Amino acid sequence: MDYRAEELLICTVADLLAGVGHIAVGVSSPIPGSAALLTRELSGGRTKVSVLNSDNLQFWTDGGVEIFDCAGQGRIDAFFLGGGQIDGQANINLVGVGDYPRQKVRWSGSFGSAYLYYLVPRVILFREEHTRRVMVEKVDFVSAPGSSADNVHRPGGPHAMVTGLCVFGFDKERRRFHLKSVHPGHTVEEVRDHTGFDFDLPDTVPETPAPTPELLNLIRDRISHRIADPYPKFAAQVFGIGVPATAAG
Repeated sequence: MDYRAEELLICTVADLLAGVGHIAVGVSSPIPGSAALLTRELSGGRTKVSVLNSDNLQFWTDGGVEIFDCAGQGRIDAFFLGGGQIDGQANINLVGVGDYPRQKVRWSGSFGSAYLYYLVPRVILFREEHTRRVMVEKVDFVSAPGSSADNVHRPGGPHAMVTGLCVFGFDKERRRFHLKSVHPGHTVEEVRDHTGFDFDLPDTVPETPAPTPELLNLIRDRISHRIADPYPKFAAQVFGIGVPATAAG
């Protein structure tokens, strides 16, 4: 059964979320959001999903303020972060390229990334683009550090990273990524060529499992419609949800 690249990533992220109690997702994360909803579906509704700015998928009324409160109280089990740059120690840069404050490229800013990175137990880094301009040896600006000194209490931190090429796990003690799987159609050599930092390699690197027909049917039937609330453009572009029949083909 043929599948889209987005559907592979949704299933891959959902696999990393198995058993999580409460997943929170930001406003610019349609693939992680879809994966969270798929996880909830597969759990029989036991997993809770909160999507910022959603009409139907958040229980709080003050958005960013309340998500920080929930994280501080230990009531969020998984969250997603990305970055314009990500390095081999899982540091992320959301500020810009170049020497601060005279950067040649400026991005949206760090917002609460460092706070959530410290507190949420399972942070999954997600970035579709996997190139050396993103996966750098050292970020130009640390918006949120991937690790802390041994004497710093830190219940949260990086659990894994999913990209358009592969899945990395993260060893918190060694402060280093290891390659867990490579997506179908890609190779270990391709991952190496497009990654600016060193990472550990097992003797054999498995292929990321392709979505099963059952999961694809679930994504296309239920998840695609539910994700249209917080992410209407994604639902329209990928699944044709909300698009007139003539425009959707």
